Amino acid sequence: MICSPKQSTASFTCCDLIPRKHLASKPPESFSPSSFSPAKQGLRCDISVQKPLYLTALRPSLQTRRPEIECKAYEANKSQSLSLDLSENQARSAAAQKVKISIYFATWWALNVVFNIYNKKVLNVFPYPWLTSTLSLAVGSLIMLVSWAMRIAEAPKTDADFWKSLFPVAVAHTIGHVAATVSMAKVAVSFTHIIKSGEPAFSVLVSRFLLGESFPASVYFSLVPIIGGCALSALTELNFNMTGFMGAMISNLAFVFRNIFSKRGMKGKSVSGMNYYACLSMLSLLILTPFTIAIEGPQLWAAGWRSAVAQIGPNFLWWVMAQSVFYHLYNQVSYMSLDQISPLTFSIGNTMKRISVIVSSIIIFHTPIRAVNALGAAIAIFGTFLYSQAKQ
Repeated sequence: MICSPKQSTASFTCCDLIPRKHLASKPPESFSPSSFSPAKQGLRCDISVQKPLYLTALRPSLQTRRPEIECKAYEANKSQSLSLDLSENQARSAAAQKVKISIYFATWWALNVVFNIYNKKVLNVFPYPWLTSTLSLAVGSLIMLVSWAMRIAEAPKTDADFWKSLFPVAVAHTIGHVAATVSMAKVAVSFTHIIKSGEPAFSVLVSRFLLGESFPASVYFSLVPIIGGCALSALTELNFNMTGFMGAMISNLAFVFRNIFSKRGMKGKSVSGMNYYACLSMLSLLILTPFTIAIEGPQLWAAGWRSAVAQIGPNFLWWVMAQSVFYHLYNQVSYMSLDQISPLTFSIGNTMKRISVIVSSIIIFHTPIRAVNALGAAIAIFGTFLYSQAKQ
């Protein structure tokens, strides 16, 4: 357009441009400044031909009985300030999003550290990882059921297909959760997480040989420090235990399959990260409970509980509740963060989370560690970082 109003905006209607009696008989014509004469129509509208005129979208007017369509126009010099306002709003929105993601990450790491501390405290005096794992899922499921019932959180709308696609994810999640808890019952928290930092190696191997996916050479090269660092840490671990080592390895493999099943099964499903993990916890609880009863059983739990209370006192109940609540919260926050960030950013955040858990557990539990063992951990974690960069 080559015309513009002298005011910042101008409004006119189709009914003002075309007499009402011609609305039904004449087809709509294109509007041009040369064909429009305010004097003929008796309108008060100052039109010039000095600046470009930008028109907004046509909108029907409901304020009068006349069939009118309203259209607003902006001068070219006004549109520049509008774009600047939009840019400023976008910048503020991006800054707010960064702050939100930072809060997610800080909360995720803090909750994970607290969970690992209380989980290890419980397992040190109550060495029943199957029941401990079951209680973690049970408390989380109860929290979400209460939240839905009290309308604190909106309940998800699910169907049979959703639960069918979720089932293999829940099976893999259950195996990974129990295996990690078994590992932490047998070895130091730091050692478990050093081995679990090798999860990218399992991911690449499974994707390559079972799914037929191919990766660039940089991804394969990044696996060298991951595998080498984990092997160095395992060989130099002072309190090495094969059950603990295998538990961490099985957990890695199970969580890789969980991620694969989750990506395949959740395509097209509109469930938030928080509700998705809640449903996953409930289904995992149903899967795990009969195995927990068969493997450990109430008699062992009763004897172990009496022994733990005799050693710790009433605080033991608080430890059990704390590890269960914080397990649910840290997983819930991690799934909520997936709604806000890319998988690459999540992978980097997961690597930094392991560093915080390893360091904090060594400090709190006074875990003895050799220099060569610490070197192996650093190499493995650095390899995980290289892997996340190579996957871009």
